[in-house]
Amino acid sequence: MPRAGKNGLAALLVCASGLIFSGCGTPGAPQPPSLNLPGRVGDLNAVRTGNQVELTWTMPRRNTDRLLLKNDVPARICWQEGTAACAPVGNRNFAPGADAEFHVELLAALSSGPPRPIRYYVELVNSAGRSAGFSNAATVLGGAAPASVDGLGAEVRKSGVVLRWTAGDGQQSVRLRRVLLNPPQLAAKKNPLAPPSEPVEQNLMVTNDAGIAIDKGVHFGETYEYRAQRVAILDSEGKATELAGDWSAPVRVPVADVFPPAVPVALAAVATAASVGVPASIDLNWQPVEDPSLAGYFVYRREEQTPWRRISGDKPIVPPAFHDADVRAGHTYIYGVSSVDQRGNESGRSVEASESVVAE
Repeated sequence: MPRAGKNGLAALLVCASGLIFSGCGTPGAPQPPSLNLPGRVGDLNAVRTGNQVELTWTMPRRNTDRLLLKNDVPARICWQEGTAACAPVGNRNFAPGADAEFHVELLAALSSGPPRPIRYYVELVNSAGRSAGFSNAATVLGGAAPASVDGLGAEVRKSGVVLRWTAGDGQQSVRLRRVLLNPPQLAAKKNPLAPPSEPVEQNLMVTNDAGIAIDKGVHFGETYEYRAQRVAILDSEGKATELAGDWSAPVRVPVADVFPPAVPVALAAVATAASVGVPASIDLNWQPVEDPSLAGYFVYRREEQTPWRRISGDKPIVPPAFHDADVRAGHTYIYGVSSVDQRGNESGRSVEASESVVAE
């Protein structure tokens, strides 16, 4: 038997010491083959609208061995009432990591009768039909849904959009969904203090189904679309759960500002007689109009048999006062004042005020 040299003896001692290094010829523990089971869905959500149920969830990117899934994954969807077995409603393949969506038409037996919980599950399977288990339960209420909203209409006022519909029995709420149809293009804002952009979609809940509501959150110059649905809030398994009816037909509303500011009030006119070196004049003042869009005022004048003439110029004056130096002694002048907003909407004229200039 040949004797080992010093280097060979050192290598044998290292391997014999129990320290396992690569190259010592000792294999690692055998690994079981991967079953390639897709990961379980943990964020299943269900929303019922009328007799339709929308299921949404996020597909896993990896299998239970933490390996990336390479192909579309089959999904089995089922529903369960009480302790009965989960009844299948459909199958579909989804890509790993996708935002999955599946729509279910409620069976007639589930869309009638008293409200009760219906649970939905998703099970992801591999090519051999095996799975890592059901998803979380997503619950909706079965039973008869609230009646749909009829006769939805809208009217634009200065204070907002007034929405009207055929009133219900008053025992349910009404959800109004408002969608901004002409949102501004997304762009980086140079001013960090600028107000945030208006949300494209908002839900407004009306707790009293009286057939009327006002949306004060609109902005002039925008176009909105409204839909409405009745919603019953019921207790299910110890928590408040919605049972919602179908959405109404949409109503499109261009919110144009055609509403002038308030008419000025308390107009007063005071004449000042001419004196040495100072011509006669008439001073006007009135109560300020409170309006955030106010641009100013126009001043009009006439005499007994003459038409109205604007004497304050082409642009609105800002202060609620005016000095009229273009007057003549022995004449009586009649004044009226209107308010104007920044969009050019002009109010009617105020109550007239007249004043006479003393003859010299």
